[in-house]
Amino acid sequence: MYADYHVHSDYSDDSWYLMEDVIKDAIEKGLDEICFTDHVDYGVKNDWQEGETYLVKENKVVRNVPYQRYFAEIQRLTKKYSTQMSIKMGLEFGMQRHTISKFQKLFDTYNFDFILLSIHQIDDKEFWTGDFQKGRTHEECYDIYYDELYEVVSSYNDYSVLAHMDLIRRYLDKETDAFSYCKNKIEKILKVVIENGKGIEVNTSSTRYEINGLTPSVGILKLYYQLGGKIITIGSDSHESDHLAFHINESKKILKEIGFTHFCTFEKMEPIYHRL
Repeated sequence: MYADYHVHSDYSDDSWYLMEDVIKDAIEKGLDEICFTDHVDYGVKNDWQEGETYLVKENKVVRNVPYQRYFAEIQRLTKKYSTQMSIKMGLEFGMQRHTISKFQKLFDTYNFDFILLSIHQIDDKEFWTGDFQKGRTHEECYDIYYDELYEVVSSYNDYSVLAHMDLIRRYLDKETDAFSYCKNKIEKILKVVIENGKGIEVNTSSTRYEINGLTPSVGILKLYYQLGGKIITIGSDSHESDHLAFHINESKKILKEIGFTHFCTFEKMEPIYHRL
């Protein structure tokens, strides 16, 4: 099974990659399955409102996914390409403690195959702009980030895997792996994740973000394995053609070296195991 389980399209505010182009490229690259996981970030983004016009590949307004349009296109393309590849329906939930109820309502409204759970901002302060990091040491950023992640996974259960679990590192010191400093907090999070029957992902974007190591780090992956974690997906976090399927097979080899025997795809929120 050759699958990419972190894929963005034009329905994410940071991508212009048309959904059908993603599928065509995926077929050309030999992928058996992809899952669309476009961005939803309540707290910093609003939903599309009645009367607002969604402009394909020309949007200037930052919004969450236009849900009905998004799901309808996935269903249409799933039928169109059914003999060539499998297409799964997902979203990436960029969650914060104070936005949990909005995500719960969204999850309860639609039928999903897969949900990535991420922390992209805290107290509505974005990491990518540097607003969250202002006036804080790296240690403070890590402490607050992992405390937020722990509170979210302890309070919310309708997700599949944690996306890029140590994401905050991308916006701090990319050369230094802070795993040793953060280990106790990470272990608490992973124990909740495993107890709740959830998993984590290997996000292969670390190379293009020039991070020294994997995302999450090898230390986190080894700890997850040692704690008994088994549910793990692999995703490119693609936003354009060159990103799609990047380093998928290489990541499988790394997982196998750690001791994992299987990776997962999902259907209707249930993991399906495939031998590495």
